[in-house]
Amino acid sequence: EIGEEIKVSLNFEGRYKWIVFLPSKMHPSTGVLNRYYGVMENGKIKVRGIETRRRDTPKFVCDAQMEMIKVLASANNSREFVDRIPDALKVVRECRQKLLAGEIPIWDLIVTKHLSKHPKNYKQKVSQVIAAEQLQKEGLEVTAGKNVRFLFTSAESKRYERRVKAEELIEENTNSDIRKYLLLLYTAAASLLSPFGYSTKDIYDSVRGYQYKELVLP
Repeated sequence: EIGEEIKVSLNFEGRYKWIVFLPSKMHPSTGVLNRYYGVMENGKIKVRGIETRRRDTPKFVCDAQMEMIKVLASANNSREFVDRIPDALKVVRECRQKLLAGEIPIWDLIVTKHLSKHPKNYKQKVSQVIAAEQLQKEGLEVTAGKNVRFLFTSAESKRYERRVKAEELIEENTNSDIRKYLLLLYTAAASLLSPFGYSTKDIYDSVRGYQYKELVLP
């Protein structure tokens, strides 16, 4: 009936058991249609606009976020969804422990960023520019439009050249910035649970053993 009314052919894809529309960054109280995750009645998981779909998210964070969604996918309705949030947070805790224990391969921490222009034309020393300059110093050609892959090594260092290491230059003794990758992990988890009142700090508190938030559905 809608297709006939608007003169556009529509197809029925399936019915969702539940779907979560994530809030607008400009208007946090409003959900947006291009950032969501949900599970259909046939068990198929659908995601859009979240970290696990972004190419600049390291595999470690993508895997953690998707594992959280898989835990939540067993819920059949909103109340069961809320009941499973503590289990989803256990995923974050386990990923944190693996990272701290050095069990995450360094290649799963690689970040990919796009160079929209030549490195010399950037005014700020953003991560991909730092990595690109490292490659240039080694005689490698880096041009606009190229994807640069790197590891966060000391993201907050005042010496910008120490903040990241280009993937091609990683050596056996290269260390990752654990604090930075934990922040990325907590942020990705908070992204999923933000409609339920979770901030990045709440995720941090939860995985460190503090009380889970008490959620009450209307």
